[in-house]
Amino acid sequence: MLYIPVILGSVRRGRLSARAAYFIIERMRQTRRIQPELLDLLEYEFPMLEERLRFRDDPPPLVGEFSEKLSRADSLVIVTPEYNNSFPGVLKNCLDYFKPEYRRKPIGIVTVSSADFGGVNCLAQLRLVTLAMGAFPIPASLPIPKAAERLREDGAPLDPLLEQRAQSFLDELIWFTEAIVAKKALDLSR
Repeated sequence: MLYIPVILGSVRRGRLSARAAYFIIERMRQTRRIQPELLDLLEYEFPMLEERLRFRDDPPPLVGEFSEKLSRADSLVIVTPEYNNSFPGVLKNCLDYFKPEYRRKPIGIVTVSSADFGGVNCLAQLRLVTLAMGAFPIPASLPIPKAAERLREDGAPLDPLLEQRAQSFLDELIWFTEAIVAKKALDLSR
């Protein structure tokens, strides 16, 4: 089974991205091939970055636990809203704490907005950031426009097309994750 944590990249009150995270986690469970785990930045409360984790001997609380989960992950999913044509600063702050934890990991990106475009501007920027971290953003994405109209608070979908789009997204995430996991296993066996 693939271990794929989902980073919920917003701490804003009333955040619609939580609905999307609950939705994608449930779809991941339904595949019976993925063991998801929610990594909610609201629960981790990362302080503003002073130095990357690997260069510190006094890590902030819970940052080591977060690092271990990232390191153990076969791939990651990031769920983020679009704020002012980008992703939230709290997500960037979190991502910047780590570097080797992302190396050669597939990253799936789910974006959320209350407008018509579903967060495509932050999607483009987040792809660039994940590449700089040494990760592989998968080609498929899952933008969710007008999220309040498409998802209930518990993540249950109100839009049947969202189910189909999520399945295509997860199919690609699984394909890339299994390919990278197989390559890493082959490299270790040599």
